[in-house]
Amino acid sequence: MHASADSFIPRVNAPFGAGYADLALAIGGLAIGTGEFASMSILPVVANDLGTTLPEMSHMISAYALGVVVGAPLITIFLARMPRRLMLICLMLMFAGGNLLSAIAPNYGLLVVARFIAGIPHGAFFGVAALVAAAMAEPDRRGQAVARVLMGLTVANIFGVPLATYIGQTMGWRPAFLLVAALGLLTMLMMRIFVPKVAAGDSSPRRELGVFRRLQVWLTLLMVAIGFGGMFAVYTFITPTLTEITKVSPLVISILLAVIGVGMTVGNMIGGWLADRSRLWTIFGVLVWNVVALIAFSYTTTNVWLTAINLFAIGAGIAVAPAVQTRLMDVAGDAQTVAAALNHSAFNIANALGAYAGGIAIAMGAGLQSTGWVGALLACGGIVVLGISVMVENRSRNLADVQPA
Repeated sequence: MHASADSFIPRVNAPFGAGYADLALAIGGLAIGTGEFASMSILPVVANDLGTTLPEMSHMISAYALGVVVGAPLITIFLARMPRRLMLICLMLMFAGGNLLSAIAPNYGLLVVARFIAGIPHGAFFGVAALVAAAMAEPDRRGQAVARVLMGLTVANIFGVPLATYIGQTMGWRPAFLLVAALGLLTMLMMRIFVPKVAAGDSSPRRELGVFRRLQVWLTLLMVAIGFGGMFAVYTFITPTLTEITKVSPLVISILLAVIGVGMTVGNMIGGWLADRSRLWTIFGVLVWNVVALIAFSYTTTNVWLTAINLFAIGAGIAVAPAVQTRLMDVAGDAQTVAAALNHSAFNIANALGAYAGGIAIAMGAGLQSTGWVGALLACGGIVVLGISVMVENRSRNLADVQPA
């Protein structure tokens, strides 16, 4: 039976209290969430300004996701011995730099490279931030501590993304990326003041690489990559869906995007509370919730009020994040840092998979509303993988119980 993550996370005290430290980490999440999601909403503006097509310009979204997938394990493995506060500051410096490069990129090619650079620290930041937040919390409240860090990512969809979208549409896309870079610099300052020093412990690249030998880690990551592609299948095409099917104005689109953010924030808070009671039942329950909400999306998009309710429900599906993050800590043993970061690699694979699957359905003529059915099928796939994970875990536990001492 695997060791609890609690035994690998020494408790630390923040200089001005855990609340201020969590706030500093959450603002980092706000910066990253604004940069990630706003780049989708201002995509048409960027494409028009640089003289490229929308499909070509969407490569900057894929480049960012690739940066997350590649950067999360590499940074956490090779910087395993770096003190965690210093690592967080360095990661946010890279993020701010990538967004500054995005703002000044003169052409399509350099912008794609800049988005890749901006994505590299994403997963590692959230993974290390989650470990630092857990180190400041009581053992039975780690899920809520992780949820407070992730709150910045969800709040970004209420305030940061609509603001950056508005700036992008009225002032141009370059000031929008400058806003994100400024948030990154603010995060660096706040972390330096409020986040406590947290040693890397006796972690090493070799020990962190050991996480890839753990079947439960792979199954959890696969469950995330498949099961939560559904939300991104809808989110990627939400603006054209609201424009062409729901037929609402750009102002209403911004409001509905904020509704998704409210749903994410509420779901994240509830998910943190549920994760401290049962990781697996929380993950299963949220996946079922997503199946229902995503199927409903295919039928509600013609009515703006039903669409608003439905988008809130889809956003609330992020409630799984604290449970998945803490489960990875549980099954990772002493390879805590890279496992925590890999969660965000998996979510970005889900992002790419959902967008790809939704795009195929639309290209086949199924219509923009078909993204809901695509998303529901992906969520069902996540339930299947979760079931396999639980069966494997229970079988391993039973075999361990019957072996002679």
